[in-house]
Amino acid sequence: MIKVKKLTETDVNPDTLNGQTLAYLGDAVYEVYIRRHLVKGGIVRPQVLQREATHYVSAKAQAGLITKMRDEQMLSEIELTAFRRGRNAKTHTKAKHTSLKTYQLSTGFEAMLGYLDLAGEYERVNQLVFWCINAVENGDLEKYDFE
Repeated sequence: MIKVKKLTETDVNPDTLNGQTLAYLGDAVYEVYIRRHLVKGGIVRPQVLQREATHYVSAKAQAGLITKMRDEQMLSEIELTAFRRGRNAKTHTKAKHTSLKTYQLSTGFEAMLGYLDLAGEYERVNQLVFWCINAVENGDLEKYDFE
């Protein structure tokens, strides 16, 4: 039998966490929304789901989304601060198939969502994620050319 340490969840102040930790959570939060959206949209074959998801969750897409959000000044100062913490975080992994700048922007995007989730700002997460879905599906990221 595998022993698992029992964790007791406590409220965590997201202001005390580093950008990488916030991005770790934000990546998962965003991924769940996108997967749910695709399945509810009628896509059920795993290989198709994976291919379609990359339009939303790739570093390139996330970099474009956060850049568009900033261009449209739709983020609060708190959200921008969380984004910068993720973008500026020291990373111990190498960005695969993308530039460092794109990877940093994507990490900032994820950190912002992780911050909002931990802060209990679930309605704001909903607003931002559904805005992202619409931006991707409307082709609004075409002018944001990230590698």
